[in-house]
Amino acid sequence: MRRPVVIIFARAPRLGAVKRRLAAGIGARDALSFYRRMLATTAWPIARDRRWRTILAVTPPWARADWGRLAPSGTPRMAQASGDLGRRMEKALAPFPRAILIGSDIPGLGPADIAAGFRALGRADAVFGPALDGGYWLVGFGPKRPHRPFAHVRWSGPHALADTMANFRRHRVALLPPKRDVDSAEDLAALRMALIS
Repeated sequence: MRRPVVIIFARAPRLGAVKRRLAAGIGARDALSFYRRMLATTAWPIARDRRWRTILAVTPPWARADWGRLAPSGTPRMAQASGDLGRRMEKALAPFPRAILIGSDIPGLGPADIAAGFRALGRADAVFGPALDGGYWLVGFGPKRPHRPFAHVRWSGPHALADTMANFRRHRVALLPPKRDVDSAEDLAALRMALIS
């Protein structure tokens, strides 16, 4: 049986090109440093897990990056498609009958979360990990999925998950526990407070 696939969306870590909303609050250099740490702490343990095959979906595909420090050597890469986030995710997931896609801005995201996602796909057509801001930190599909799973989604706002779920009315959907993503200085401050308490 073919192993399922985990796709990690990754932007080439370049100053001023990553975590722009976070950079507005903490500065571009600190945002870049945070992004590098988050990507590495997410990608390394997930890519080393043999229960699935991990692929980095990178953008821009031509950008030079020290991917060997950010993910294990030999982790395959694919270019993200052009278009909005929904089109890029749809194209990345399309070739695989069972796949999960994640980003790299969820503190503590690890192999246990991926395993939970694939268990959920054993009884559902799709799985989502809701984010506290109305988006989602994980999306996964089995072979039965809508023709346009991300149509009419309002991205980067409180409606992203609800808009996506509207496309799955005729499908079985599983939800994982919610998590906080870090998009802004306020998110980072909330994360630090949670770690202290």
